[in-house]
Amino acid sequence: MNMDELERAILDLPLEEPPAGLRASILLATSYRPQPAFSLIELVTLGTLGAVALWFIVLLVSGGDTLFVHTLEAISSVLSHTLSNAATLAWLAAGAATALWLTVFTGSQPLATAAHRSVRSDSR
Repeated sequence: MNMDELERAILDLPLEEPPAGLRASILLATSYRPQPAFSLIELVTLGTLGAVALWFIVLLVSGGDTLFVHTLEAISSVLSHTLSNAATLAWLAAGAATALWLTVFTGSQPLATAAHRSVRSDSR
């Protein structure tokens, strides 16, 4: 049996009819799907802002002005000590330069676009 006979045998097999509405349901679930109200970046930003706002409110209610000021002083002290280290600044600069380099030379692609790079080819 050669390839032509095998292909003819496969094409001669009886096929079942697809269920009614199958194509429409597939298109509704994939291509015609409604876009989400917020993107991932927007949700992360809103969640972060909400968490920081809630933290500020709880801090002000629980300890008043003095606890709030002391907490901000502690945070700024830790940040200033961390960022005053030359090695830390060098690693931050190297990471930022690498991110910029990759963005410039590979192009900035959104996550949704990068996930759908495969293209259907009908060249048989």
